[in-house]
Amino acid sequence: MHGAYHGEYKVPGGKLVVVDLDSEDGVLRNVRVAGDFFLEPDEAILAIDGALDGAPVDTDAQGLAARIDAALPPGTQMFGLTSEGVGIAVRRALAHATDWTDYDWQLIHEPPQSPALHMALDEVLTAEVAAGRRPPTLRVWEWGAPAVVIGSFQSLRNEVDAEAAERHGIQVVRRISGGGAMFIEPGNTITYSLSVPDALVQGLSFADSYAYLDDWVLGALGDMGIRAWYQPLNDIATDAGKIAGAAQKRLVAGEGAVLHHVTMAYDIDADKMTEVLRIGREKLSDKGTKSAKKRVDPLRRQTGLPREAVIERMIASFRGRYGLAEGHLTEDELARAKELAESKFGTREWTARVP
Repeated sequence: MHGAYHGEYKVPGGKLVVVDLDSEDGVLRNVRVAGDFFLEPDEAILAIDGALDGAPVDTDAQGLAARIDAALPPGTQMFGLTSEGVGIAVRRALAHATDWTDYDWQLIHEPPQSPALHMALDEVLTAEVAAGRRPPTLRVWEWGAPAVVIGSFQSLRNEVDAEAAERHGIQVVRRISGGGAMFIEPGNTITYSLSVPDALVQGLSFADSYAYLDDWVLGALGDMGIRAWYQPLNDIATDAGKIAGAAQKRLVAGEGAVLHHVTMAYDIDADKMTEVLRIGREKLSDKGTKSAKKRVDPLRRQTGLPREAVIERMIASFRGRYGLAEGHLTEDELARAKELAESKFGTREWTARVP
């Protein structure tokens, strides 16, 4: 493994770290770390470069961070920068990772669609990105019906009170990604998907990729006056409570692609949610409905904005960062998704595959 490498990593909630390096005979050489972070004292940057020089090229981000920490001058202060963030930038350089701005992003924001069709669209569009037939895509969902969406590996009967769901006219669907159940009401929910090439998250651990792919929406929320942060593994939280949960699925067809989707609470009917979700009822059984409302603090209260305005501001924030062209589902994509919704996501066999 020889050659020159360049890597970039935006530390979640922090600054951009840029790394240029060479590799010779299995070790890092001529490492140069730069970025718009703040670092004191000045000589700490030379200590970081020196700590990385000579490291084996297969050292993981945590190992690189440990080398940096051991070499930093006493009293070093980092602002917008972490030792692990530098390590991740190095790993991304060696993996030839791409950056958000390397792509022509496309927005899909269609009229309301059924829950099963949304599940199918996630699979179809991400497969299209993996095959190189579709550019990286931000899809904003509009829900055609209330739903409970359970994770790929969750037990149907353990998560959902079937009688309560039927009583409230709530459809139950299973998605292809892992994670927990989502309680969906069309006017109370904001959901989006990112279908991205695997190269965008090269060099990132599974956990780090969540924070990386959620960073733009933290900025969008900040522009609306909400101080939000990523809370491992897959939540977005504020001082007032959780506002969103994320899930991922990695597809390896073609060059590979990652599906990353997020459901945000714009508003919430906590009473109905705890009737329908067994896990919600169990978690909150000794706390009462008021605690349920505190557990998830909706965007409606925090922003004071209509749901449509929140979505418009999120889209504008993404476009301002990375560019975003208006797009649409192709006839073939929609046809394939409809077939998949009928043959897979709308079937009892799939929904109850973990009974």
